[in-house]
Amino acid sequence: MKKPSFETPSLPEYVDTPELQPGATAEVKPYVAAEKHQTPLGFPGELPDDWQDRALTRFEELLERNRGLRVYMDACVRCGACTDKCHYFLGTGDPSNMPVARQNLMRDVYRRYFTPAGRTFPKLVGARDLTRDVLDEWFTYFHQCSQCRRCSVFCPYGIDTAEISMAAREILDAAGYGQKYSNEIIGKVHTIGNNLGLPGPALEDTLEDLEEDLEDETGQPVKLPLDQEGADVLLVTPSADFFAEPHIDGLMGYAKVFHQAGLSWTLSTHASEAANFAMFIGSYENMRKVALRIREAAVKLGVKRIVVGECGHAWRVAYSFWNTLAGIGHGAEPDDEYARILQDQLDPNYPVPQHIVELTNDLVDRGVVKLDPDANADMRLTFHDSCNVARASRMGSAPGGQFQLPRRLLRASLPRDNFHDMAAETIGDRTFCCGGGGGLLTDELMEIRVKGAMPRMQALREAMDQHGTTHMAAICAICKTQFSKVLPYYDMPPDMIVSLHQVVGNAIRMDASDV
Repeated sequence: MKKPSFETPSLPEYVDTPELQPGATAEVKPYVAAEKHQTPLGFPGELPDDWQDRALTRFEELLERNRGLRVYMDACVRCGACTDKCHYFLGTGDPSNMPVARQNLMRDVYRRYFTPAGRTFPKLVGARDLTRDVLDEWFTYFHQCSQCRRCSVFCPYGIDTAEISMAAREILDAAGYGQKYSNEIIGKVHTIGNNLGLPGPALEDTLEDLEEDLEDETGQPVKLPLDQEGADVLLVTPSADFFAEPHIDGLMGYAKVFHQAGLSWTLSTHASEAANFAMFIGSYENMRKVALRIREAAVKLGVKRIVVGECGHAWRVAYSFWNTLAGIGHGAEPDDEYARILQDQLDPNYPVPQHIVELTNDLVDRGVVKLDPDANADMRLTFHDSCNVARASRMGSAPGGQFQLPRRLLRASLPRDNFHDMAAETIGDRTFCCGGGGGLLTDELMEIRVKGAMPRMQALREAMDQHGTTHMAAICAICKTQFSKVLPYYDMPPDMIVSLHQVVGNAIRMDASDV
């Protein structure tokens, strides 16, 4: 590993409020999007002369569209409950990474232009003009927020910093000041269908190679179907599953589940991406455009179910937004013909959408898929609750299913004493972020990613010391990519991070007597 230009935090016995280091990460910022990344998404290619008017106009539009945003701007009493809840503040000590400080970057501008007191007596109420320096500060610190929502769990008023961060990035884009990483990826999905820019023929070749690997491993013709019209299930999974470990191992695990259950399923070249980075920049227009690709593929292929693979924010978008964005399941405008076609087409006996964890858990519960825990005897496992699954969605029919179902599958796939959770205050709805979500999974932000991962690394190290933990499973593509990069900074092996369906896939009994 190349020697970093920054110091990796030491792992303390327990995570405490750090010593303040003002401006510690003021120079850590992403690359600015070029015109070729901006204009396809409907944004100015660069900062125009009237950027301030554009930004304030968009701000006003967001306040009208999202009543919650105005409440978040007005409700904060600076009680401090959120102060030490952000992993980036805990890892850097930069007070601008306190959630309330990040919110105030926007709140101070809101007071100046959208409140009577701020328009009349700006200095008296702490209002600030939207200058270029302020805009630069927004660009820096709103791209040091992974939109994990952990601070919101502890806020007595429920102020959602993630929504504020999304709004700020949308305003930045409207002013011509976007982030290269996220906007370039969104453009690839619009034109090709996935974040990687992987064209259909390359995807087909990849799946054929994986089928050969599966047959070599299992002795059975486990298929990864592509564009199969009339299939019952459309699997929409993050494109990372086609590209690198441990993601590919999870994809192979899905295939084993479908094969052993005898389910008819398919992937789609048109919708070869579950991720929706448009959520990170707060753009509902671009979120809808990405979601419509999935609807189009489902209608064309005639599927009866839509299942989402292991991707945290993709599940949040599917669970919380697909219905209103594209009428997948319910919602859409009354005159949206294609939404009605899909709603009539989908099988009402299954949830829309359905997570791959829900599908697999049901099959295991009914004995359709049988597991051999001893196949994973070499693993002593823990589980990382990914933020968007933990704090922005559910699974199953009961509250807390997003926490219970993954653990049920892991326990069923492991010997009895081989699963242990990390410390209670670091999991569930209080889980610490991996440090790479929200559009931050880019090399120029490696310092904030490594330092932001410190609280999770501390909890993992504790589990290793107390329980002999050897692996950590996750159901989020970003988390898995982030951990594989940051684990070595903390002297842990990168292959500690595994896909949940990699563990399940190892345990599936593929012998002919159980088919």
